[in-house]
Amino acid sequence: MGTLDTLKLSTAKKPAQIPQVVFRRNKLSNKIWEQIQLAKSQLDGTSFTVKKFRTVKDKETGLKKSVEVNKRIREWWFKNEQGKLCVAIKYGTQIIELVKGKTSVECDSAQGLIKALELVKQAVEQGELDTQIATASGAVRKTFKR
Repeated sequence: MGTLDTLKLSTAKKPAQIPQVVFRRNKLSNKIWEQIQLAKSQLDGTSFTVKKFRTVKDKETGLKKSVEVNKRIREWWFKNEQGKLCVAIKYGTQIIELVKGKTSVECDSAQGLIKALELVKQAVEQGELDTQIATASGAVRKTFKR
């Protein structure tokens, strides 16, 4: 008996590109993860930074090079009139309507905010908000067309 006989082999191939729905889910899920980490860091009193690469032109040589910079992350939550935390889920610049007529989740505390964000992230990953994400994506794309 060979070593490969112990493995479950298949004929599956990696797709050339992922479907648009899955791409949008992953994009929103990553942004919600950033918001969760930002909320946790503010609760702990620490700072949270995400790095990204930016291409800049060197003034001396004129060559382009990649430089690592901090990505600016804006909070999606705010306080309402009653002093409770509310969080609105955004896809690009568009606020997603979670349920018909409702665009934000109300939370009692910072811990509740983190739990709400985790639940929304789970809903996004399970595909429960696919139609809202597609609508928001279409609205974001319209702003780029002239």
